Amino acid sequence: MIVPSSIAREQDILKLPVPKRPPRRTSRRIGIHTSIAGGIQNAAERAYRLGCSTLQIFSSSPRQWAPYDLSRPQCAEMRRLRERYDLKPLVIHTNYLINLASTNELFLKKSVEAFRGEVERALDLCADYLVLHPGSFRGANREEGLLRTSAAIAAATQGLDLAKGGLTILIENTAGAEYSLGGSFEQVAEVLQRLRGLVPIAACIDTCHTHVSGYDIVSEKGMREILVQLDATIGLKNVPVWHCNDAKAARGSRLDRHQHVGKGSIGPESFRRLLNDPRLAHAAFIAETPIDEPGDDRRNVATLKKLVAPAS
Repeated sequence: MIVPSSIAREQDILKLPVPKRPPRRTSRRIGIHTSIAGGIQNAAERAYRLGCSTLQIFSSSPRQWAPYDLSRPQCAEMRRLRERYDLKPLVIHTNYLINLASTNELFLKKSVEAFRGEVERALDLCADYLVLHPGSFRGANREEGLLRTSAAIAAATQGLDLAKGGLTILIENTAGAEYSLGGSFEQVAEVLQRLRGLVPIAACIDTCHTHVSGYDIVSEKGMREILVQLDATIGLKNVPVWHCNDAKAARGSRLDRHQHVGKGSIGPESFRRLLNDPRLAHAAFIAETPIDEPGDDRRNVATLKKLVAPAS
């Protein structure tokens, strides 16, 4: 689960002077989930001042059904700032309320409508990726849940040209809670397979979710085996975004509790291996870490950047 930065702390970032020099760049695109407080375009300015080269945002309130009305000037300014600061890709995370696997027909209808709104806003913002949790199948079985999610995505995107807009939907792996979909690479791969050819589709892999769902992401051997398995099921080339979150809980606990990079039960060496694997050079690495103290967001970005080996 993303822990968005507090509005007060994010506004303080905007009060700081614009850096005289561009933030230090690495061979990997590094970013963090960034607040849209005060206007969605402000997220780009915040990301730059935090030292990011990519960013993730919500395009609306993550816990309300009411959509956020984007204005053309906001979208234009967001595009201008992204180009000015070379912020790419732009990743949008969908509303937490959306459950495209729901067995409640009224809730499913609201979820489909809300997801379509997410897609429309992502297209307006010229976003590259839209991250979606595949949903909860409570009241059905896993296979029915996978079918519902796939059908709901297809229905929600009908008539929208995602390919023309350069937008790809990313199915995120989950922490493996009892009724949640996406707790294994195989489940994510199945959703991708059902939707391939209908919409641009790929995956987003979260390190915390991977760890607490039972995969060994900590040991060198475990990381090596995970990447082999991921390549065999989803394909490493089909993972353009990684959520780099340490974990407060133990491996296999299924508890989705994010921790600062290198400070949890995963530890810094796993992130070093991930960030420097040449097979992942195409990917963006985005933190969704908590802010317990002012400056935590900047420190997590800096930590990820320091773990990237200097270009040879």
